[in-house]
Amino acid sequence: MAKRPARQPPDATAEAPPAHAPPLPLREVLGQPHAVEALRAAVRSRRVHHAWVFHGPEGVGKFTTALAFAASVLDPTTDPDDDRTPDPASHVQRLLAAAAHPDLHVVNKELTPFSRDSGVRGQKQRSIPFAVAEEFLVEPATRTRNLHEPSLVAKVFIVDEAHLLGRDAQNLLLKTLEEPPEGTVIILVTPAEEELLPTIRSRCQRIPFLALPDPDMREWLRRAGATIDAKHESWALRYAAGSPGVLQRVIEGNLTAWHEALAPMLADADRGTFDLAIGATMAKLVDERAAAMVARNPSASKEAANVAAAADMLRLVADHHHAAMRASRRPGVRARAIELVAEAERQIDRNVPLAFVFENLAAQLVDMASRAVATR
Repeated sequence: MAKRPARQPPDATAEAPPAHAPPLPLREVLGQPHAVEALRAAVRSRRVHHAWVFHGPEGVGKFTTALAFAASVLDPTTDPDDDRTPDPASHVQRLLAAAAHPDLHVVNKELTPFSRDSGVRGQKQRSIPFAVAEEFLVEPATRTRNLHEPSLVAKVFIVDEAHLLGRDAQNLLLKTLEEPPEGTVIILVTPAEEELLPTIRSRCQRIPFLALPDPDMREWLRRAGATIDAKHESWALRYAAGSPGVLQRVIEGNLTAWHEALAPMLADADRGTFDLAIGATMAKLVDERAAAMVARNPSASKEAANVAAAADMLRLVADHHHAAMRASRRPGVRARAIELVAEAERQIDRNVPLAFVFENLAAQLVDMASRAVATR
């Protein structure tokens, strides 16, 4: 049997694992009434299933709801018949608000720098390594709970972006799902449940999440104390497509400035006019955004930040063509443009340099549009 790596201190730049936000009460989760009611029904039954998949579009509240559910089932002040509980001033709620509850475990790719295995710590944060799943999920699941409270469950594990677990890590998790430790609840949060093994999905209660309508998105802005300039609000809501998480990225990353800079260039490309600056501008904006993300979180991977920022840029280009398609402006050409964006995403997955990806995408979009203009 292979020897388990000895625990070593994490990278000096990684001071502490990333903390989660204070959980909301379940009743305050926005825009997901069916999901919330399903979870409240589980609480009322007093028999909480040990495994869940929260699936649906990115950024629509799956992780927020998972935290809210955990806050309910871990707190002995929760009355299953009263949705006004748990007591917000309880000891458990104070621990959760400080991201210090010892029996709530959030597992994600950002734990990579904190692995006991020095070889894993140096990996790019684009997946959840086997060692992270073993160290931060499977092993703690077998241990005794830390707080001996009369709560509905003993421990909760939330695996964020669970589709980033590789096949070996998923098979490791499957063994835990097949023989779950008593009182342990595992919630897999993912926008791509099809990437989870069928054997995992079959052992989980599946809770679908939906994109939020614009009124709920505006309510999210109000609750967040955030504002968007009136001239950009329509575009920002369209770009976010019902995802508060995406809208938060629009605000934090000032993506309205991206739209302002690139909209005229994309319009020129639609006319078959090649602007030499468009690909370079995309690459520059992505690099600046990724650098800002790493500056805010020194333990973050620059590689992962590049990929995340590039995904936002490609979403912007795809949104431009989706909007034109909805307006019935050359729908066949727009469909082809969206295919080119998908190909650019695949190139990024294959580690093609971002500058090349964006230069190539811009050239292809212009060439496609110029051919369409010539044949009209």
